[in-house]
Amino acid sequence: MTQQIPQSPPAEPALTGVRNFRDVGGLPTRDGRRVKTGRLFRSGHLAHATETDAEFLVSLGLHTVFDFRNGADHALEGPDVALPGVRNLNIPLSDPADGREFWTIVRDGGVEQLRLVLGDGKAAARMAASYRAMIEKRTAEHGRVVCALAEDSVPALMHCAAGKDRAGLSIAVTLLALGVEREAVMADYLESNAPHNRYRVRRGSRSPEARSPEVMELLAPLFDARVEYLAAAFDAIDGHWGGLDRYLAEGLGLTPETLDRLRDRLLD
Repeated sequence: MTQQIPQSPPAEPALTGVRNFRDVGGLPTRDGRRVKTGRLFRSGHLAHATETDAEFLVSLGLHTVFDFRNGADHALEGPDVALPGVRNLNIPLSDPADGREFWTIVRDGGVEQLRLVLGDGKAAARMAASYRAMIEKRTAEHGRVVCALAEDSVPALMHCAAGKDRAGLSIAVTLLALGVEREAVMADYLESNAPHNRYRVRRGSRSPEARSPEVMELLAPLFDARVEYLAAAFDAIDGHWGGLDRYLAEGLGLTPETLDRLRDRLLD
């Protein structure tokens, strides 16, 4: 029987300088429970948060903001706006578009250069491979995040640059640890494609050629949330780790006691 996934109520204001913000509360678990509202949030970076945005975020009673960006992201976008009384914990994860050279091509490259780097399915393949790699290799980071949530770090906000890939996968891992079905995890992930959530593609030139239909089509795989990307992560959990239970226990080092504390904190 297909599980009904509740629609998120339009409770959050339209944040001006923060993209892709939402509360993941309400998602159902296999045992009939639901993720608590007001406990776990996700978004794009906070570097451009306005004063009003910051006031709203502080009003959530956040304990910790998990920032999964790396040094190149911080150099490009800037650090997060400081939120009084909120811990900012930077845990860099691999960016699917990692590296200054690659981002220089994305922002400033001409169509021929973009065809060479991104064309013929290379961009989508790069994205899927990065999701698999984060499951296979970034176990210490994901284990640290889940343990922090189980101990003292909620309410929490997770973000990267766009709030789609690194934050999206970290949210997915957390939801799986809570017992949320993969179908519901995937549905939440794909909400990043909503027009008001999407990352604003920035190019160095404002000329029509810099944002031509072909250029935007070549860039699209980097900025889309696609089923095949998160499916690649699920496949890595099953193929590389032998299933979710082994991934959580052997990969992330989570004990049954830690998982119980996590569920007590985050589930109704």
